[in-house]
Amino acid sequence: MSIEHKHIDEVFEYDGSQINPSWAFNQFGIYGSSIITWIGPVNITPDNLKDFADVGLEIKSNYMVNFICEFFDCQPANMRIAYLRQRLLVMIFREILFEKGVSSKREGDDIFVDGRKLSISIASASLSSMKIHFAFNLEDKGTPDDVETIGILDIVDEDNNQVFNKEDLVDLINEIANRFILEIETIEKDISKTNLL
Repeated sequence: MSIEHKHIDEVFEYDGSQINPSWAFNQFGIYGSSIITWIGPVNITPDNLKDFADVGLEIKSNYMVNFICEFFDCQPANMRIAYLRQRLLVMIFREILFEKGVSSKREGDDIFVDGRKLSISIASASLSSMKIHFAFNLEDKGTPDDVETIGILDIVDEDNNQVFNKEDLVDLINEIANRFILEIETIEKDISKTNLL
């Protein structure tokens, strides 16, 4: 399976509508499986909430790194595979944090640093595709008052030095996307070279 990654330099808001089928094609003319990334605010409107557990909650942040992944390789689309791939993406992000010396905790599809929530995510499926939205805060600004949050630019090491810099964000985004694509591609290769029992 071929997956195209496109990073958008334009700043725009994630409002939940981007999780709808074929958004990458409708907005950017990208056919097939894809990962679209960008930096922008998040403010999910009630009519775009996909998680029943989030009804009535505010999901917002001034600036987040956003990933929208869409896969067409499984027909009909499979919600379980969508959630497994979502967890894989979250764990790859956590792996990169670990490599940078950042201790984190995962609860389902959420990542916490120092007990403060760093990321959000949802997976879904339509008749034609599987979708994932994954995002992590840049700063602890504009988030709900009732949730302790942290941004990736707020994380410091034991010498109080910033672990991640704004200038390196695109490199970080590419690293996450590339590792995720590689994992999915190597799974496909492993399937093709494995004898059935």
